Amino acid sequence: MAYDVPQLLAMTQTQLDDLFRSSPPGDIPDGAADGTAIIAPGTKYTMNIASIINHFGWQGKVFDAQKGLLKNKVLMFGFEAVVAKVYKDKSWLDQQECIVLDYSDTSILAHYIRDEIRLIGPGFYLGKVYWGKERLIDFCLKF
Repeated sequence: MAYDVPQLLAMTQTQLDDLFRSSPPGDIPDGAADGTAIIAPGTKYTMNIASIINHFGWQGKVFDAQKGLLKNKVLMFGFEAVVAKVYKDKSWLDQQECIVLDYSDTSILAHYIRDEIRLIGPGFYLGKVYWGKERLIDFCLKF
């Protein structure tokens, strides 16, 4: 099944977790991706929260697969900042392979953040965000 951003925003947390668990890691992406934060999934607030975050805070990520790095597109102008290492490892959600976006050695601001992504469609990834070992939110990336 092909997915799009509105479908993901309408899903419950359980549905997002099930989709993540059933998806392959895919290849480490390369290039720019538009990002959407998924907060309060499946509620009437999800779309509005995502829109506010996209406009003022976070717009996506820019991957350099060859270097195994990425930069986040942040603030209103899509400034590229907050670097992470990118590699494959086991997911904290289900112990299966995923693509890890690791900020622990590359960012003072996001030192405790770990993202995990898996491919849910052509050029489309679903992600989980952790602060330490605590899950925070979900997000998606569209290349």
